[in-house]
Amino acid sequence: MIEIRLSSERGHADHGWLQSFHTFSFASYYDQRYMGVSALRVINDDIVTAGQGFSAHSHQDMEIISYVKKGEIEHKDSMGNIKRLPAGEFQLMSAGTGVTHSEYNPSTAEVLEFLQIWIKPDDYGIEPQYQQKRFDPRTGLQLITSPDGRDGSLRLHQDAYLYQLLLNVEDDTTHEIATGRSLYIHVVGGQISVNEKTLNSGDGATVKDINKVKFSGIMQSEALVFDLP
Repeated sequence: MIEIRLSSERGHADHGWLQSFHTFSFASYYDQRYMGVSALRVINDDIVTAGQGFSAHSHQDMEIISYVKKGEIEHKDSMGNIKRLPAGEFQLMSAGTGVTHSEYNPSTAEVLEFLQIWIKPDDYGIEPQYQQKRFDPRTGLQLITSPDGRDGSLRLHQDAYLYQLLLNVEDDTTHEIATGRSLYIHVVGGQISVNEKTLNSGDGATVKDINKVKFSGIMQSEALVFDLP
């Protein structure tokens, strides 16, 4: 089964300085049909105006992934990290027992576009942790996060795997799904097909009860693929 979540059907919050598009229920947007998939709880597609951002706020017991599509994030947290996260880099913050952080767009002219992703952990009350990495672009599927940090991936406190999918026109790649697991696919940009179902930028799809998917590039495209328990 492949269930498509169209970009145009996502929740939307207009805060003036922030335009946020919610794949799943978040804050004032609630739809009981879209509460997440397995351990994947949040995918917010955020656009932040120049010089604005999220002031210091706290999280606990959540795996928080940020991926910058355009611009740069200025990050500060209670662990003492003061970082810049430019376009193309991944950040993973394990909130554990509690962490306070802020995220700003330091540019005076350019918008910041990034994905904010929350995954529920399988290990609670851990010491907060911070990881950040740029992965060399690679056509096909590239592992970004994993439970054991294999192959240079960021370590996630959940039996879940995040892949970056890069496809050129007419490129194909496949991914096998173990029994009892599911996929969630979010298209960052471009247009792909998943088992011949077309997904455009901002679209998503839940894949269940299928043992293999074939990804094809209809145009040059990027997607995030979550392999979930």
